[in-house]
Amino acid sequence: MDSKLKEVAQVFFKLGCFAFGGPAAHIAMMEDEIIQKRKWMTRASFLDLIGATNLIPGPNSTEMTMHCGYERAGKAGLFIAGIAFILPATIITAILAYFYVEYGNLPEVEPYIYGIKPAVLAIIAGAIIKLGKKALKSFELIIIGILVLVASLLGVNEIVALLTAGFVGLIYFYSKSKIFSQLNSTSPFLFFFGINTAIAKVSTLKLFFIFLKVGSILYGSGYVLFAYLDAELVARGLLSRIELIDAIAIGQFTPGPVLSTSTFIGFQLSGFAGALVATIGIFLPSFLFVLILNPFIPRMQKSKPIRYFLDSVNVAAVAVMLAVLIVMSKDTLVEWQSIVVFLIAAILTFRIKISTIWTILIGAICGFILLTLTK
Repeated sequence: MDSKLKEVAQVFFKLGCFAFGGPAAHIAMMEDEIIQKRKWMTRASFLDLIGATNLIPGPNSTEMTMHCGYERAGKAGLFIAGIAFILPATIITAILAYFYVEYGNLPEVEPYIYGIKPAVLAIIAGAIIKLGKKALKSFELIIIGILVLVASLLGVNEIVALLTAGFVGLIYFYSKSKIFSQLNSTSPFLFFFGINTAIAKVSTLKLFFIFLKVGSILYGSGYVLFAYLDAELVARGLLSRIELIDAIAIGQFTPGPVLSTSTFIGFQLSGFAGALVATIGIFLPSFLFVLILNPFIPRMQKSKPIRYFLDSVNVAAVAVMLAVLIVMSKDTLVEWQSIVVFLIAAILTFRIKISTIWTILIGAICGFILLTLTK
């Protein structure tokens, strides 16, 4: 295997094993591995990839792995990065699905990840500061970021907030630079593109197309995924809502993308074959979207109108990450044990500056010890 491909595989497999906490945390860990440690690209280019990723359907952090793999090792790197990142979560989820189907319940995982949540908050905070310094290029962009932050905290859909920020920034900066006349020759473009479960409730082909459809149109968080799957599976009588909730919980508690939920559901409905086709179905559109979009990113960076759009989307993406951090903090830092773990993780992140992987591991150990000793 080519040395760059091998490096891509190692980096994203490692991230796939330890990337807890959702897209914001995943991207923060990628920033540490790719920008801080390996310097595969500039922070500005990394921000542009985040902005471009927010414009297409699918899991943002998984698509970021594909973009980064493409930048490092071409088209083969795209597929290697995506597969390496997805693989650990799907294997873990498939094993849990087997025990769920066989024994009718899920193992108690909460005690083992108690300390991971506050540790993740410190990692996200570190990434927001570093990316924010690069994204906040002007007073106007700061205003856009504040407005998106407020909108996100008020419950405005993150995609609506991002796209609105992009278009507002595009219009404003064009107006300011007095080059609207160039719009006719340089048009911006976007690409949107416990219960014992019986096996074989649905054919693998039908299962594949259900998850292919979801993967092709999915925007937003795991809660949005819940809504899509509820409509596609529960409403059709293929899955009970309790089973769906258990599947979503597994996606949240395992490392890597929350879309590994598809592996769990696929196994519930059609065994190992169902787990395989559901996983391929939901992730396949992301590979195709990134494959199509990535070659256009250099042109997008050179085009003034799209540059204005991306700058605004980039600062909006950082604002959305900050909103996620605020909401997660309110939900997570509710006990003294979690606050202590957060402070330890903050010291590791901002003062000692160790790898995010070690911060996750130390946070998990500290959380487990504190929780066990105080019971």
